[in-house]
Parts: sequence; structure tokens; C-alpha cells
Amino acid sequence: MEGQLKKGTLLTSECGNKYEIVSLLGAGGQGEVYDVKCKDSHYALKWYFKGSATAGQKEILETIVSKGSPDPCFLWPMEMIVPAQGNVFGYIMELRPKNYKSIVDLMKRKAEPSFYALCRTAFNLACGYKKLHDWGAVYHDISFGNLFFDPSNGDVLICDNDNVSFDKNKTGGVLGTPGFMAPEIVRREARPSRNTDQYSLSVLLFYLFMVNHPLEGRLEAQIKCMDMAAREKLYGTDPVFIFDPVNKTNRPVKGIHDNASIYWPIYPEKLRQMFTKAFTTGLTDPKKRITELEWMTIFANMMSGMMQCPKCGARIFYDEDLAAKGAGHLCWNCSNSIAVPTKLVVGKNMVLLNQNTRIMHHHIYGDYDMNTVVGKVVQNPNNPNLWGIRNEDTVNWTYEKADGTQIPVAPGRTAGIVKGVKIHFPNGIGMFE
Repeated sequence: MEGQLKKGTLLTSECGNKYEIVSLLGAGGQGEVYDVKCKDSHYALKWYFKGSATAGQKEILETIVSKGSPDPCFLWPMEMIVPAQGNVFGYIMELRPKNYKSIVDLMKRKAEPSFYALCRTAFNLACGYKKLHDWGAVYHDISFGNLFFDPSNGDVLICDNDNVSFDKNKTGGVLGTPGFMAPEIVRREARPSRNTDQYSLSVLLFYLFMVNHPLEGRLEAQIKCMDMAAREKLYGTDPVFIFDPVNKTNRPVKGIHDNASIYWPIYPEKLRQMFTKAFTTGLTDPKKRITELEWMTIFANMMSGMMQCPKCGARIFYDEDLAAKGAGHLCWNCSNSIAVPTKLVVGKNMVLLNQNTRIMHHHIYGDYDMNTVVGKVVQNPNNPNLWGIRNEDTVNWTYEKADGTQIPVAPGRTAGIVKGVKIHFPNGIGMFE
């Protein structure tokens, strides 16, 4: 496959760095992406087609490059290449590592992440877009074509950032990808905003967990020709959530939408409620869509609320709504009854204390830091039946027994796991339940 640029061609960036074309990686609607080499390092070059290399696109890129990236999860434009002659241009970004996969790979079973990696992918996505939106920017085109994730750990990379805008009053730029655009954009009643990005993010997350589009059920299956009019009706003028609790006209069709029917009951009720809100109330009221912080909160708890079936080894999500009703947890794979381990509850944060469970900074401090470990479940070396949480924080904790006795727990020391006992942390109190 040949592109506009030949192998070995040398290009000089506006900063004076020289890049050599190594190979064509692929092409999209706006241009081609190449593997390029500068000194001993490889990067990616997006080179625009002539029709896409507009003055407006160049201005957007100049703004994006000058501002820098809001977070390392974005494959952000680093510098521009604008030849002295000709009206085409491109930009340099980091090269995506080969271990990162797309959601298309997930749908084709070429990537099979664990439930934990899936939740961490969703958490990191919501976190990345929150940072972008808090920065005052709009992404415009959130879709599974612009996301890559590492199935082994849930790290994410967000690409195609060359349409990010900072001025909501400016016209131009892409409106989004069909199927991901908010209904008001499909109906040509609005332009991309944080609210429309939030809708697109909800669609992306639904794909991630259900491997199906939230609006594609019976109504989609009945369409004979998916032309523009059909798309506008399905996604814009008459959208119906496939699991709408009231309107059941668009339920998944057996043999076509099996993924949605299989995965929907596996997840906790809280997640199902959030998706239901996103695609019922959120279809018509942009201001009531699920925020990035709301997604981050539930995914943090889902990462920390997993159990393993002792019979078949399947991972099961703890469901607080199910527990509140006094109902037990059953394995989705073999229907075996699952015993819920002791929980550490700190405010709205909950951690199931399984063997080797790690207590993250967010669990104690509520700051959404799900990377820093501050505690770990360990076994008493002298009594295998006793378990505790080892303090791996930088400050003392205080262990409060049932009789009110308080014992300091210095870093490196362990607090025994006993139901009804409290741990006083710097920012709150944890209870073993």
C-alpha cells in the first residue's frame, strides 16, 4: 500500500527536527498516518489529504500544539510539519505501542480483557476526558475509532486529537462519528460541546461493556437500508434505548444483539441504572447526562468490588442494591452461591477485602487516584486464619476496637480485619462490614 509520501522522504518540522518516512501505517477520512524516524526514535506523522489541509484545520492544530497535552493518555500533536512549498501539512505525535488494541478488536474477540482491566479502561477514559473538558476544550469525535487500550491493565491512549477545539463560538471542524453523535447534533440543532461529548462517551462505554450499541435493537434490525434518513430516525429523531424500562419496542433481537442480552445482567444494578439514565433522560436533556466524575466513581467501586467464584473461577461483581434487598450473589457462569468477603467502607468508597486486595489512595482520600497503593490485605504469618491491612501509606492510621480502645498503626504495620472495627484515616473513618 502506497501513500502520498514515499519511504525515505525527509521532512523538517517547524522546530527544525528532521523526520524520515519509514512506512505507511494506515489512512482515514482526513489523511494518512506514517511511521517516521527522528534520530534513533520513532514517531507517528499524520499527513493530511489536500481537501482536509484547510486554513481552519491548520489554525486548530497551531492552537493544540501550543497548549500541549492535558494528560499523558492523549496522543497529542507535538509539532507541525509545514513545507515551504505546497498547501499540505501534517503533525508529529507519539507512536502507539503495539500492545494497545481498539474496541473493534474487543468486538472481534481479538482482545479479551479481564473485568478489572475493562473497568480500569473505562475509569481512565472518563478521567482523560474530564481533564480535557475541565481545560475548557471539546473533543468533538469520541468513538471507538479514536480509543486504544491495553487489555492487560486498562491503560488507554486517545488519538485523533487534531479536532479538539477551545472556542465554542467557532464554526467548522468535525461533528462526530455516526452512531456516536448526540441526538441534537444528528438533528442539526446543536454543535459539539461538553454535553454532546458526554453522550458520546456514554455510547463508547456501553460498547465497551455490552459490545453493542445502546440504540441498536429491534428497530435497527427492521431497517432494510441504513441510509441517511434511517440513521437520523434511529439516532436523532426517534432514539429508543434497547433496555428502556418503559418503551420496550427496541429490545435486543436474539441472534443479532446477543452480546447486549448476555452482558447486561452481569453488571451491578448501579451501572445499569446509569446507562438507563444516559439513554432515556440523557437522550432529551443534555444537562442531565452522566458526567465524567459519575462514571469515575462507579468504575472505581467496580474495580474494588470483585469476587471470584470458588467453583469455576469466574469474576463476579458485588452488587450493593442486591445486598440491600437481602439477596445473595450467584455466579453468572455456573450459578454457584458466592460468599461476600468483609468490606472496608470509607464514605462512598467500598473495597472488598479479598486475598492480596490493594487499598488505593482514592479509597481513603476520595481523590480518584487509583494508581497509588496505600494498603494491602495480608495474612498473619503466625496464624493463617487471621488477615489484616498493612499500612503502606506515609502517615499513621488509628485502629479503633469495638470497646473504643485506639491503637496507632504506623506505616508498615498491620490492622486486623474484624467486622465492626474502625480505622481512622487522615480524611475519614473506615468501617469493616
